[in-house]
Formats: sequence, C-alpha cells, structure tokens
Amino acid sequence: MFELFTTDSAGMHVWAIATAAMVSAGAALVGTLLVVRRMSLLGDAISHAVLPGIVIAVLAGGRPGGMFVLGGAVAAGLVTVWLTQTLRSQGGLAEDASAGVVFTTLFALGVVIITAAATRIDLDPACVLYGVLELIPFDTVAIGGLEIPRAFVTASVVFVVLAAAMILSWKAQVFTAFDADAALAAGVPVGIVTTGLLAATALASVAGFEAVGAILVVAMLVVPAAAAELLVRRLSLIAIVAMLLAVVGSAVGYLAAWHLNTSAAGMIAVVLGIEYLIAALLAPDDGLLSRGLSRAWLAWRIACEDALAMLYRMEEDATGLQAFGKRGPPCNFRYRMALAWLSFSGRVKSSPEGFTLLLRGREEAKLVVRSHRLWEAWLGRHADIPLDHLHPPAEWVEHHLGAAIRQRIEAEVGWLESDPHGREIPPERRNRDL
Repeated sequence: MFELFTTDSAGMHVWAIATAAMVSAGAALVGTLLVVRRMSLLGDAISHAVLPGIVIAVLAGGRPGGMFVLGGAVAAGLVTVWLTQTLRSQGGLAEDASAGVVFTTLFALGVVIITAAATRIDLDPACVLYGVLELIPFDTVAIGGLEIPRAFVTASVVFVVLAAAMILSWKAQVFTAFDADAALAAGVPVGIVTTGLLAATALASVAGFEAVGAILVVAMLVVPAAAAELLVRRLSLIAIVAMLLAVVGSAVGYLAAWHLNTSAAGMIAVVLGIEYLIAALLAPDDGLLSRGLSRAWLAWRIACEDALAMLYRMEEDATGLQAFGKRGPPCNFRYRMALAWLSFSGRVKSSPEGFTLLLRGREEAKLVVRSHRLWEAWLGRHADIPLDHLHPPAEWVEHHLGAAIRQRIEAEVGWLESDPHGREIPPERRNRDL
C-alpha cells in the first residue's frame, strides 16, 4: 500500500493526502459542536444546500475555492438556516422535516443550475457530488517559489480561520451547547453563537467540495466527532480526538483507495465509518465490549452472592446444608461455577459432603441477606404488596444496595430486628477487615 511513495508521482499523493487531512480536520472541529448540540442533521442540510451559492458565485465570475465562492457558500448556508427556522415557526413543521425540505430543494436547485449552465461554468456535477481529490495536485498556485495545490491553500486558510474562531468563542460555544437557556439568561448571545457555528459549517463544507464533494463531506462533519464522543468525555478532548481520527481516516482512506483503484473520497468515508464502529465496540464506558463485560461481571457477581446467600439461609435453618451443590437447590452450571470460585477464593469450604461458609464468605452473605430483608421490611411498611410477593423485588434489589442506603432504610423502618416474615435481619458489621 505504501509503495506509491516510491513512485515518481509520490509528491502528488502527498499533497492529496495533506489536502484531505486539512479538510477533514476543519470539518471534524466544527462537527464536534454540531454533534454535541445534536445538530448533525442541520450540518448535513447546510453541506448540501450551499451548492446553489457556489454555483451562482461561479456564474458571477468566481473561481472554485476562491473567496467569492466561499462567501456565496456561507450566504447559502445562512439562507438554509433561515428557511428551516421559518418553516418550523411559521409553517408548523418539525425541525427535522423543515431541514429535510429545505436542503433537498436547494441541493436539487444547485444540480439543476449546474446542468443548465454546463457550457458556461467549469463545474462537473459528478465532481461536485463526489469530489476530485486525485486531481487536486494539478491545480496549483505559486507561493514562495513553490507550486502548492490551490485546494490545500484554501483548506489551510479555512482551518486556521475555524480554529481561531473556535478558540475565541469556545466558552460561549460550550455554554450554549450544554445549556442554551442558562447561557441566554447569563447574557450570552445564543443566536449569534449558533449563527456563527452554522456559518463555520458552511465554510468547512465548501472547503471540502473539491476534495470529497457535497455528499461525502457530511461524513467528515459527523462521523469523527460521533466516534470521539464515545471515547472521551471532555469537550476539548472530543474536538482533539475527532480531528486526529479525521486525519488518520483521510490518510488511510486515500492509501486504501489507491491500492484498490477506487474513489478516494468514498474510501475515506468508509474508513471513517470503520473508525466509528471500532469506537462503538471499544469505547471505555459506552462501548459494546465494555457494556457486555459489565453485564457479564454483574451476572457473575449476582451468581456468587446468590450462592453465598443460599448457603447462609440453609445454615440459618440448619437443614440440608451439606446437600447444597450436590442434590439440593440450586445445582445448575452457573451455581456450580460460582461455588467453585468461592471455594478457590477462600469464602466457601468444599468437602465430599458439600459446601460450608467460611468466615469471609459468611460476612459477605450477611450483607446480601441483610439488604434483602431490609428491603422487604421497607416494602412491607411503605408499599401495598402482599406478604408472599415481597421476595422477588427484594431478591433483585439485594445486589445493588450499599452501606449508606442500608443504613437509611434501617432508619426509615425503625431499626427493626426482623423482616415481615419474622426472620432476623443480620446486623451491619462495622469493621470488615477480615
């Protein structure tokens, strides 16, 4: 895959990757706030709806990627926002429906204008839709004696402008993102902050037109930020991680596209999607793997606590203790594994006759039984539940009560020494250094 850097055209590939990286970094920076504010659909709308502004600016004499075209794109983006809000407030449409109506209509208008004026403007509809990243190195501008791709210069200027704007307005953007009503009450110009964010979205979108087109630039706006939101929690870190993911995705996507002889813009979007899937799988808190392990650990802890509690109750009743795990209840695979672990960890003693609680296991079992019976006592006093229906909810809650909650429940039920069934509520052990 990396052999392209040894070819005569290595410099062209480097410029193409650098341009894609710069475009994606700017889009990810803006996309972070869009994702956090749950405005991704509006970002999608703007990235499509700027097309008429670009086309009209080019018809008026602007050069693709020039400042006049950038201005036209921003103007079209702001018109999109105004129309969306007008349809929502005056037409009674929901925000997602109004955004869908506006951006599809404006995008279609741009395509129609391009097709109708195909002989007068240098804009290929396919390039507008999917970008021409591979051809970017051929359109250069001389800077300091070096021939630098025009798209790279535009993307770099836009990134610097976006980064500076974000730094200057960061506190207001964060305040507005997490509590717009409080920000408004505190004197933050929420409307101006939001308009600035949407104008930045338009800038980031038009900077990516030549590289990835109007459709796939949405992937750069949304996917890296959505993946970063799964991996970290602090907003500033989300922005940094999103930009890193975007840059890596651009480089890997371009290399994969060259190796597979396919669309660079399309492959970049695919790689970004793969990054999101990896983040969704491996995220430390919300990842599928993390949640699966958490559920498995909870099920295992409950199985061990259930086994300890059952042994405690059988010991308390002085009946059938030695039969537990041999021919008494319960004897399924989960309990046998739990008993094996409890025996190995020194909480249960295993013998040919059965299992017996050791000191450490007995104290842990007391806490489980104490939680169960305290909750039964609380339900018996505060809930209109028949006596024979108290056990199932207490059996679930017993695994989730901490010491502070147990003490609070004990105080609320009047320091009872027995549950509604007349069974002793084990006391709380204050020193548990066993």
